[in-house]
This record gives sequence, structure tokens and C-alpha cells, in this order.
Amino acid sequence: MPSRRFIQCDVFSPVPTRGNALAVVVDAEGLSEAQMRWFAAWTNLAETTFLLPPSDPLADYRVRILTPVREMPFAGHPTLGSCAAWLHAGGVPRQAGIVRQECGVGIVEVDISAPDAPAFRAPPTEIRPMDAVQRHAIVQALAIPEDQILHAAELCNGPVFQAFHLGSAEAVLAVDSSRVRWPAFKSIGLIGAHPPGGECDYEVRMLAPSSGMSEDPITGSLNAALACWMRADGRLTRAASVAQGTSIGRLGRVSIRPEASGTILVGGATHVVVTGSVDLPD
Repeated sequence: MPSRRFIQCDVFSPVPTRGNALAVVVDAEGLSEAQMRWFAAWTNLAETTFLLPPSDPLADYRVRILTPVREMPFAGHPTLGSCAAWLHAGGVPRQAGIVRQECGVGIVEVDISAPDAPAFRAPPTEIRPMDAVQRHAIVQALAIPEDQILHAAELCNGPVFQAFHLGSAEAVLAVDSSRVRWPAFKSIGLIGAHPPGGECDYEVRMLAPSSGMSEDPITGSLNAALACWMRADGRLTRAASVAQGTSIGRLGRVSIRPEASGTILVGGATHVVVTGSVDLPD
């Protein structure tokens, strides 16, 4: 039973332990499907990642992203956390300043030119109308006033989100997540603007079961999807800062940076909190 390097990161917060935790098995080559699934269930975190040699010659490493119950083709905080763990464990990117991660949606680039603020390039987001029955059910369940809903759509960049752009950050924070019953709904994303001059431009929440909670602390994939949606509609024309996790006591901070090329960088502070080894039984 060989020991494998293990790292636990905290992602998307300037203060370690106030963001979103991620477990990373650095030396995952040789692990079976069952071993990965059992360990991801045991950590009981929103996601656990397993780093493997790349199958694509352009990639620096390959990652598998598992929740306690399923595998994800892409997720944001696991992307930044896996990158930080790979670098901490001695990984050297093929191209200076860029780490290329191979995952279920293909290669995702991570810009590490600013070590204190790594950022991934958002993968393409499919934007489609939200099913009218689903929309009505969500609005009724969460008691969202219709006059607070500015825009709504279903977004997919690997994960699928039912997204609502509300009239204000106050309206986002007023939503009672305990009113939702799972698995009746898909993941629900909410965004609303803070008043001008505040610390952050937007407040975001992602309502879905996560680590024993009724919402995810900080969600890179949702922030990426929201940014792509808003840019496509002309609602995002400059860099913006996002707060998430406020309602559950986290200090999530996400930076959104549209690039001239049309892509969007989604970033935030990432901290290595725990290092060691793990022994996984066959």
C-alpha cells in the first residue's frame, strides 16, 4: 500500500480556511476507479482531485475531479487548487507563466504570472433558455419576487446551472436556501450587483448540496459561466470582483477579467493548508 503525496488547499479567499477546501492526491497514477470514489466520499468535501500524467501532449498534467457522489468534467476551485498543489509538489509548466490542465472538458489554461492571484481561462459556456416549468418552480420555492429577476438562463460549461441575475446583492442575500429540496432542482446560481463604491461589484450564491451545506462556499465554474453569459449579453464590459459565501460565513473573493481575445480569466487567492501523505487500501 504505497504512500501518496496529499495536499489540502483553500481556494478563492485571501484568508486561509475562509474559502473553499479541496483535497488533492498528487500521485494518483495506479489508483483504481473504486479507490478514487471511496476516498472522495471519505473526505466529504465538495470536490477531491486526483493528479495523473497527461494523455494530451500539450497538457502539464491530467486531473480527475470527484465529488462524494459523482465525477465532474470541470470545476473552478478544483482547477486552481489542483494547479497550486501540482506546483507545490514540484511541477514545472512547459510554458512559463501558464499551466495547462487536462480535464473532462479538454485543456484549461491557468495563468500563474501573478503567483498571488492565479486565474483560469473560462471554458466555453452554452447559454440556453431556462425551462419555463423549472423557472416557475425555482421562483416559487425560493420566493423570489418577479420584479427582482432581471435575466434568467440555463448555463453549461461542464456543470449545468439555473442562473438568475437579480436586481441587487441584497436580493441575492435575502434568498433562503433552506426552502429548496434536493434533488428536485438542478444547481441554482444567483448574482446581483452591490452598490457602487463597495469592496465587491457583485454577490454570487450557488444553491446545491455541498459538504453538508445547502450551498457551495465559492464556485469557480459558476462564476465563469455567469461571466460568459453577462459578457455575451453586454452586461460585463470590464474587470469585476465577486463576493461569495457571505451567507454561510465564508470570505470568498473571485476576480473576473475579460480579455481582448474574448476569453475571461477567473481567479482568486489559493493557499496550501495541509501537506502530507495518504495510504489508500486496495
